[in-house]
Amino acid sequence: MTAAEHHIVPRQPPSSGAAGSSGPSGSPGGGDGTPPQDRRRVTRRRLITLTIIVLLIGIPAGYLVISAGQSRRSGKDKEAEAAAQGLREDWPSGMQRRIFELPVPGNAVGVQYYETNNWKASRMYVKFRTTSAGLDRFLSGVGTGRAALETGKVTIGARDLKVTGWFFGPGVDWAGTVHKNKDPRPTQHITVNMTDPAAPVVYVVSAATP
Repeated sequence: MTAAEHHIVPRQPPSSGAAGSSGPSGSPGGGDGTPPQDRRRVTRRRLITLTIIVLLIGIPAGYLVISAGQSRRSGKDKEAEAAAQGLREDWPSGMQRRIFELPVPGNAVGVQYYETNNWKASRMYVKFRTTSAGLDRFLSGVGTGRAALETGKVTIGARDLKVTGWFFGPGVDWAGTVHKNKDPRPTQHITVNMTDPAAPVVYVVSAATP
């Protein structure tokens, strides 16, 4: 056979099983070719997860604490503001009278009031002059009566005196009573200047607990 007649066989690529190929046991990544987990990556992922959990729990809890503190400060600020402004020369609104159960008689004169609110309680301070019959109507509307008034008794405490500036000194015929209700209905502390029985002056603090 001459050189021209000699067939040239093309070179074949190496087979997959040729030398240098790592088999199932020699593969650096194992049988599926997946590299091993990086320990630092796993630790970092766990730290991120833990941080997220702490934030999810800690942020709402912190918000509640801050909100409660702000509410307390806000209540004190409002109370101080009311004290600075003093009693208003006006009638409380019909809604305020219903909420605090203060049926101020229609013939009342010199009506003064103001309201304070904080996270513990809401208070309505009212002062007015009325007639003997008007006093009876007021006491009956509250749910008590003249017989409950104790001669010489002042039922409004020092805290409320500081807020209102009221003064219950000697030389005046004072009489007072406390009409208690179950929460959330208000309790009324009533003190009356009975020096002139025909024109008594009523001081009342109605306190409601939310």
